[in-house]
Formats: sequence, structure tokens, C-alpha cells
Amino acid sequence: MTLREVAPNIEIDPSLLAKIERNQRQPTKHLIKNIAAFFSVNENELLEAFLSDQIAYKILDEKADLNILKVAEEKIAYIKTLRNE
Repeated sequence: MTLREVAPNIEIDPSLLAKIERNQRQPTKHLIKNIAAFFSVNENELLEAFLSDQIAYKILDEKADLNILKVAEEKIAYIKTLRNE
């Protein structure tokens, strides 16, 4: 299936979809939902893959140590306590 065939089914312009495919643009959460529905894949799994890609590339781009993930995990736990989650 080509990008031109997929694009209208997920409510996006083919040129934008091509940029997302080439990692030149990032999809929105709404677009991820549409992609999951169109391809009949689990939306949460697709979102997890997208977010993990963003985190991985950010760590690589910043040449950060993987310990940053532990620090982030601790911050998330702390923020959740503040939000009473």
C-alpha cells in the first residue's frame, strides 16, 4: 500500500505522511490513533513505540548516559505523588 493510499484513510496529507515516515516530522496523538485504527493494531502499543522512539533519539542526540532513564523514572514517581495519581 502506498502513502497516497494510506494518507486519506488516516486523515493526513501524503506529503506530511512521507515526512513522518522519514522521521522529519512527528505524528500527533490523534494521528497515531488513526493509524492504529486503520491498520488494526493496538493503539497503546503504537503510542508506546512512538514515545520510546522519541526518548531514545533524544538520549542519543544529547549523548546522555542511560542513567538518565532512572532519574526520569524517579521524577515521574515524584510528580505522580504531587498529582495524587
